[in-house]
Amino acid sequence: MQLRINNIFEINNVAKQFITQIGSKNVFAFYGAMGAGKTTFIKAICEELGVQETITSPTFAIINEYKDAEGNSIYHFDFYRINKLEEAFDFGYEDYFYSGNLCFIEWPELVEPLLPDNTVKVFITETDNGERTIEIKNID
Repeated sequence: MQLRINNIFEINNVAKQFITQIGSKNVFAFYGAMGAGKTTFIKAICEELGVQETITSPTFAIINEYKDAEGNSIYHFDFYRINKLEEAFDFGYEDYFYSGNLCFIEWPELVEPLLPDNTVKVFITETDNGERTIEIKNID
């Protein structure tokens, strides 16, 4: 499945489209170059799910927790600063990945061996004219 964001003003509508495709999936790994828009797209998804808290990249905290409109937890990870896989064990990644709650993971390359088998892979690519292409794999 592929989505396209032609400009920043469309991002929330594309986030709504993404949400309609989630189904029962709950772990999403976001791949893309620095500045591709991973955090911005995750923020739009969370807003569309009714998150009222400030949504920021958990670059230094590694994980942020938000509550959706129904009070369910959403976990937002940023593994950019992970130096070795063992660091993910230190904060108990299993408790989050297997909680049944939504997990949005930035820089999943650094923890790929720990990701559940049913993880949905989301690839965000910036085109030459500034548009974003979002390719979603393992969604069915």
